[in-house]
Amino acid sequence: MALKDLITFNRRKPVRVQDDSRYPIASLQREMGRLFDDFLRDFDGFSNFPFRGESFAEFSPKVDVNETDKTVEITAEVPGMDEKDVTVTLKDDILTIEGEKKQEKEEKEKDYYHLERSYGSFQRSLRIPCEIESDKVDASFKKGVLRITLPKSPKAQENVRKIEVKSEIDG
Repeated sequence: MALKDLITFNRRKPVRVQDDSRYPIASLQREMGRLFDDFLRDFDGFSNFPFRGESFAEFSPKVDVNETDKTVEITAEVPGMDEKDVTVTLKDDILTIEGEKKQEKEEKEKDYYHLERSYGSFQRSLRIPCEIESDKVDASFKKGVLRITLPKSPKAQENVRKIEVKSEIDG
């Protein structure tokens, strides 16, 4: 195998690798990238895992959106935070959830002193799919879970139309 067979690009134009057997370095690089991505995916933004760096700054809470006939319900997971650390705003049809976490862990023992701090913030914005009654929006917080209920306007409730699903028979 020649050295040029190991190089997956040239200086003028990148080479698209389709045959891993001809470019083993590209295959190794792709597999190593996938390995690290899979490994680091298990550590969320609150982890003190040393290779994550400023990972909390990149944290975005997991959000579920559920629409019923009368409401849009949003649930956001913000573990390790209190309600005072979370802000919810609604402007036009954009709901924004913001939060800031300050965590400090201090241990004092006879032979050592250990202090660890982590800070970070997040912002997550969601477009509301229908007209809502903004003066009746309700938010509650319990055990790291934020629940937001957005009542639909009467006009939005009227616009719901059930569509019949027909069965097609093979044959």
